[in-house]
Amino acid sequence: MSPTRATSLPPTSQTHLSRVGLVLAGGSARGAYEVGVVRYILEEVSRAIGRPVPIDVLSGTSAGSINAIMLAAHAEEPIRRGELLAKAWADLELEDVVRPSPGEILSLAARMIGRSPRGANSRRGAFFDPSGIQRIIRSLVPSGSISAHLRAGRLSAISISTTHVASGKTVIFFQSRGGVTPRWSHDPTMVARPATITPEHAIASAAVPLAFPAVEIDGEFYCDGGLRQNVPLSPARRLGADGFIVVNPRYIREEDPGAYLARGGGTYPDPLVLAGKAMNALLLDRIENDIRRLEKLNAIIAAGERRYGPTFGATINEELGRGGEGALRPIDVVYIRASADIGVMAADYVRSPTFARRVRGLLGRAMRRIGEAGTEADLLSYVLFDGPFASMLVDIGWSDAKAQHDGLVAFFAKRVR
Repeated sequence: MSPTRATSLPPTSQTHLSRVGLVLAGGSARGAYEVGVVRYILEEVSRAIGRPVPIDVLSGTSAGSINAIMLAAHAEEPIRRGELLAKAWADLELEDVVRPSPGEILSLAARMIGRSPRGANSRRGAFFDPSGIQRIIRSLVPSGSISAHLRAGRLSAISISTTHVASGKTVIFFQSRGGVTPRWSHDPTMVARPATITPEHAIASAAVPLAFPAVEIDGEFYCDGGLRQNVPLSPARRLGADGFIVVNPRYIREEDPGAYLARGGGTYPDPLVLAGKAMNALLLDRIENDIRRLEKLNAIIAAGERRYGPTFGATINEELGRGGEGALRPIDVVYIRASADIGVMAADYVRSPTFARRVRGLLGRAMRRIGEAGTEADLLSYVLFDGPFASMLVDIGWSDAKAQHDGLVAFFAKRVR
């Protein structure tokens, strides 16, 4: 269980030996899980090393972008910002965030039959009114705060991943100290754009298609960045981070694939269950493969130095440089993902007396209907922006980070002195 108050530490001068990147995945309402992980790191790991942990580069997608932008906006409070973020999630009221909008739904229906509603500039077509989540995000990010923290050196860079609606490409909006534009990937599906990061970028990144309308930025429309890049590790690397904390609310069941398939029944699955599984598949990100590749690279460099001596890395990098390639360097990663099935937790929550007391009417009945479709409610877990459920996820995140306490302390301890 997370504490009710953040621990304060006296200011401590420190020298950064590397840049730490905090990578926060997408997952809509599941993003509350990330808050528990981050709060544990900011409070308990800081206490263990005797000083605030350095977070130099923030990289977020979808709900991760909301968490990232809030952490960046309150960088002047390096420890307490975890508490502020946890409170923001705990204060959520489902009916404020997930509010069916007749105007948006009518606009959506009209567009589906090829008609563009007249005078509907503010009606882009979706199921829910976005004003509630927009108001919350804007209230968490004081105007100009991120730019000020970058100038003051409290932060090196921040990136927000979105999906460009017209092209389907991943567009990464980033802002770095001094306005430095890094060398970026030549991936044709990815575009990096320097920007002054504002709440609108996070709102766009979290705009799940059909659930919330796409957001216009500089005359173009953007939606959920998790559609193509759910775990934004690459932007953090490009922005100079060489050590990473990667947080992912996705639960992966560890069992024999054959046993898992054998559990299936012969009846056709409920359409709501299918929708949840489709959402999971859509947001699937092969981050485990990326991390394994980084670990393999680290092992190759270490083996080369053991076999050929300490100059192995420098020699290889010299040859790579002649061919126009970037240098290789060891990269540390601490990967934390959910240890509990959040879909199951969502189903249990909407069937609970707490939910029945908090959410009534049509929305409450609809949520319970989804929860009763099976023991898992994956679809529901993406839109369950309700305080008590968010607090449950925060607690799971706290516990998962605590389980990796020693690794986290070792990771940060060697990066400051």
